[in-house]
Amino acid sequence: MNTHIIHPGPEHLDRLSLLFDAYRQFYGKAGDLPGAREFLRQRMLHAQSILLLALDQEDQGAGFVQLYPCFSSTQMAPILILNDLFVAPSYRRHGVGRALMEAAHRYGRSVGALCLQLETGADNRQAQALYESL
Repeated sequence: MNTHIIHPGPEHLDRLSLLFDAYRQFYGKAGDLPGAREFLRQRMLHAQSILLLALDQEDQGAGFVQLYPCFSSTQMAPILILNDLFVAPSYRRHGVGRALMEAAHRYGRSVGALCLQLETGADNRQAQALYESL
C-alpha cells in the first residue's frame, strides 16, 4: 500500500483526530472526537510531543505514531518514548505500522536520541510481532 509519512501540522488535525479517537476506542475508551482534537492541538501548540502521520495516496489518514521527548540524566542525552502507535483497520497488514516505526527511528536518530522506549499491552500480539521484527 502506497503511503507517505509527514510531520502533521494544524491543517491535519481533523484527519489525525479521527485516528486518535479510534486508537483510544481500541483501548476501551469512549469516543470523544472533540476531546481527541483538543488533546492533539495542545500537544502541537506546546510542542509536547512529536507526531508522525501516515497518509494514503488520497491523503486520507492511515495511521499515526506519537513520541514524547524525555531525557536520561545519567547519559545527559535525549530519549523518546513511543506512547501511541495506531494503524486504521483497513490499512493493517500493508506495512503502514512498520513504515511509522521506521520513521520514528529515523526521527530519533536525527535528534540524537539514545533510544526509543515503548510498551504495549500483553494481549496486543500484532504490535508485539511488529516491534520484535524491527
